[in-house]
Amino acid sequence: MHEENFRVRVMEPSELAIALHWAAREGWNPGLHDAGCFYAADPHGFFIGLLDEKPIGTVSAVRYGEDFGFLGLYIVDPSHRHAGYGERLAQAGIEHLGGRNMGLDGVVAMQESYRNAGFTLAHRNMRYLGLTGQAAATAPQSHSVVPLAWVPFDTLAAYDRKLFPGPREAFLRVWISQPDSVAIGCVEDDELHGYGVLRACQEGYKIGPLFADNPELAEQLYLALTASVPSGRQVYLDVPESNPHALALVDRHKMEMVFETARMYSGAVPDIAIERVFGITTFELG
Repeated sequence: MHEENFRVRVMEPSELAIALHWAAREGWNPGLHDAGCFYAADPHGFFIGLLDEKPIGTVSAVRYGEDFGFLGLYIVDPSHRHAGYGERLAQAGIEHLGGRNMGLDGVVAMQESYRNAGFTLAHRNMRYLGLTGQAAATAPQSHSVVPLAWVPFDTLAAYDRKLFPGPREAFLRVWISQPDSVAIGCVEDDELHGYGVLRACQEGYKIGPLFADNPELAEQLYLALTASVPSGRQVYLDVPESNPHALALVDRHKMEMVFETARMYSGAVPDIAIERVFGITTFELG
């Protein structure tokens, strides 16, 4: 590695497009409007590696409150891999997180490296692919499905906090209102019992998160989200293997597993109700 010619610095907002372009090249299928949403989560948490002032690598290290952070978008240009640049990028991200418990979704090829760095496996996250308009059945309407814009934001943030390891209000505000998306919640007696977001991606749509108090509400949200876009389009859902009801949902809708990661943490596995997580938000930000 040419130390004197390589440096890592915080990204400018426009440079997130580089990371997402490379993510698409890796087959990760980012959302059309991920850049603005991601940047809102932690404007200082995105780093770019420059060799002779040319971008060759990226990493994100997003702080969620004082105790949790998430590493993602860890990409080095293929022509510069195995030369030590990735380690410098990772170190910049880890330093930014400042001793917080760190989560990540490690692709298969990197999982041994993360284990060697002290991360431990919590569960696999598996990406499933299906088609909109292919619902296996009609879910009973046990709760009212409403736009999330109708739900007080404090109510949404409190619900999300039970199912995500850290507070992420800044991210949520833009995530649920991004263009080319649908964000809905299940409400009964003015209480939120689940919510989901569907967004347009470079290929088809992704649902994430998909949080619900029980499998019936998750089904109701899934059907409403997929019915909100044209039939026959690709739809992706990233489910935690440790939730058997989420696996039953993708099986019921004849979805096919196409990609997997390992959800790993540098510290203790966060105490969240994984049985209510039917779809994670993103592999990049947790």
